[in-house]
Amino acid sequence: MKREKQISILKELMRQLDEKVNVDAGVQYRNPASSYTCKDLAAKEWKTFFQNHPQIIGLSGDLPEPGSYLTIEDFGVPVLATRDNDGEFHAFLNGCRHRGVQVASEPRGKAHKFMCPFHNWTYSNQGNLVNIPRSRDFGDIDKSCHGLVELPAQEKHGLLVVHPNPKGSFEIDDLLGDLAPEIAGWNFDSLVYHTESVLDNQLNWKLANDTFGETYHFSRLHKNTLGHIFHGDALAYEEYGRNHRFVFATKNIETLKGVPEEDWQYGENASWLYYLFPNVQLGGGGHDANLIKIYPDPHNPGRSITKVNHYFSQEFIDYVAEVPDDGKGAYERERNPSLDAVVEVFDSTIEQEDYLMGETTQKSAETGIVKEFIFGRNEPALHHYHNAFREALEMPPLEKVG
Repeated sequence: MKREKQISILKELMRQLDEKVNVDAGVQYRNPASSYTCKDLAAKEWKTFFQNHPQIIGLSGDLPEPGSYLTIEDFGVPVLATRDNDGEFHAFLNGCRHRGVQVASEPRGKAHKFMCPFHNWTYSNQGNLVNIPRSRDFGDIDKSCHGLVELPAQEKHGLLVVHPNPKGSFEIDDLLGDLAPEIAGWNFDSLVYHTESVLDNQLNWKLANDTFGETYHFSRLHKNTLGHIFHGDALAYEEYGRNHRFVFATKNIETLKGVPEEDWQYGENASWLYYLFPNVQLGGGGHDANLIKIYPDPHNPGRSITKVNHYFSQEFIDYVAEVPDDGKGAYERERNPSLDAVVEVFDSTIEQEDYLMGETTQKSAETGIVKEFIFGRNEPALHHYHNAFREALEMPPLEKVG
């Protein structure tokens, strides 16, 4: 992110806090409750956004070295992602060309070859079929035509992206649009994978995403957690096509008054999320990041799975290793920088506070009694997110209030 943009964002957050106003979209919208419950809509979303749309599956640190691999089954296609012996990223259908059995079963690991457990057909991490046991008995087959089915895959700006359709195509920079240079500037490719958390909850996948769409609730719902370190009711927000950037202020921002602008530190005074269409929230950059991937249950509109991948810089990991955990709480990160404690607080805040609210909203929607919910003028990210997915499905935009 350019320095001028950082200063502009900090100034806007300070203005809102000084004037005791929040971001103002100038309009309110009605969102049909059926958008969280309709089975026909859910089926259309699954096909359009998850089976026929590029998927961000991780950051470069998920495949840290040649021979690394990971498996994914989150969007209906079993995927084997590899970093080959030359360091190149590939993605394949995780299925043997003989009888379709998965050739890799662990979530992640290191392997230069993959052997099907059924009949031991063996593939390289470039997807080539390299061995068929008792091939004379099996019969002639052209190995060069029977490698693993390759899926379109690209690695750029630290993002690993896969298209689940072998005939699909994409360019990462086209997906990111004008956000591409900014994403590239955060050096996501240098971060080290730490762990993945799986949140399985009874709320629609869009409701899960909604919880990342406003700061209005910070000083209410999160008053005993996030409310200690972040300001609510102040938001610097910008749209980039179907994506957006969402920035809120830390309590530390108040110390900037009287400090020369050239000494302002963006990372110490603001926290940010990038919404990347259709289902990803990417937070951080620098010394840590969280990649939040939200998936529907294709059989149940009232359930979703959230995969949260946590990453840290090697510098921060080394720092943590030298500082003992004093047990005083992970919100005081500099005093208690335990990586697992940071992860636990992040995950528990989402699941036990945000998603708990979403689960009660889901129950209200499923009664059929409540026909709509209202997105306020201070919730532009929700306006944008819902109108973006509606436009992609050729649905009319949300109805304005009044």
